Amino acid sequence: MKSPTIRRWSAIHTWTSLICTLFLLLLALTGLPLIFHHELEHLLGDAPALRAMPADTPHLDLEQLVLKAQAHRPGEVMQYFGYDEDERNGVVAIMAATAGTEPNSSHTFMLDARTGEAVAMPSANSGLMMTLLRLHVDMFAGLPGKLLLAFMGLLFVIAVISGTVLYAPFMRRLAFATVRHEKSRRLRWLDLHNLIGIVTLTWALVVGITGVISACADLVIAAWRNESLAAMVAPYRDAPPLTARAPASHVLQIAAGAAPGMQPDFIAFPGTRFSSEHHYAVFMKGSTHLTSHLLTPVLIDARTLAVTAVGERPWYMDAMGLSQPLHFGDYGGRPMQILWAVLDVLTIIVLGSGLYLWWGKHRRPQTREARA
Repeated sequence: MKSPTIRRWSAIHTWTSLICTLFLLLLALTGLPLIFHHELEHLLGDAPALRAMPADTPHLDLEQLVLKAQAHRPGEVMQYFGYDEDERNGVVAIMAATAGTEPNSSHTFMLDARTGEAVAMPSANSGLMMTLLRLHVDMFAGLPGKLLLAFMGLLFVIAVISGTVLYAPFMRRLAFATVRHEKSRRLRWLDLHNLIGIVTLTWALVVGITGVISACADLVIAAWRNESLAAMVAPYRDAPPLTARAPASHVLQIAAGAAPGMQPDFIAFPGTRFSSEHHYAVFMKGSTHLTSHLLTPVLIDARTLAVTAVGERPWYMDAMGLSQPLHFGDYGGRPMQILWAVLDVLTIIVLGSGLYLWWGKHRRPQTREARA
């Protein structure tokens, strides 16, 4: 006879698992190829390929690259320049009809920093990898889809914790890792479900919690805009609209002087959600593997090129910055990618076996009634 406490935990585990399982299967299946997205982009031919040139070929300055990008997509405005660690001679450009256009409606391509030649990035705009990413991030439903997946991730975390609570009394009856091969198929799957679940416990909690944080990224960014960014640009609240901006040629050198020892991650041009109507925002990152995911904004007046603020990083932006690469196993190179993939497959087995066990448990009485 189960105690009332165990019955309550069993109900929590059953219903949180059932509600989130189909969504978690979608996330696990789409997340598996995304772990190896760099490799798959090269395999599928989606990775940008720059022309071979002498190693000492100089780079154009930023304003020249801006003009090259505008010539490539006339009628659009520059939103962001980003820097790809895998391509030293490339600059990722993001443009759209207006500076405030939402990210899914923008167009991404790479500029050869030496010539300004535009190179297509299919995986950043369409194709298989982008489809998988959108399914994984928001199911093509924007913010509502992200919030739904965040809620499912929270249910998954509760299911993992409740499953751990239920496993404790189960372990008192059987030795760890016992699989009762002599018993029925359903009991064998129950033992495997429990064993794999407890082995993947830590990973499941890490991926579940980081997934919830990542799914709430839009809310986190909105909080940063309303608090930190608003405080940094407060002196410009009553400033007249920006009619002409200074060339972007030297903004990287200016930002490097304001944040010594750091290197640029991306530049947000005036009017985007990471800057203001009156500023270039250069987001600088640390030089170590950990600090490379922690970004410090340097705000530069877009008319005078004077540094007006060097932002402090609020804890929730650090949490978001650290959670996203950890969620996909981007911290430890190929060994970590392989480990993440193995644990992802094991989680798919746990989710599938949980459905099988629940279905078998509720199907058996109906079958007996039918036979009677």
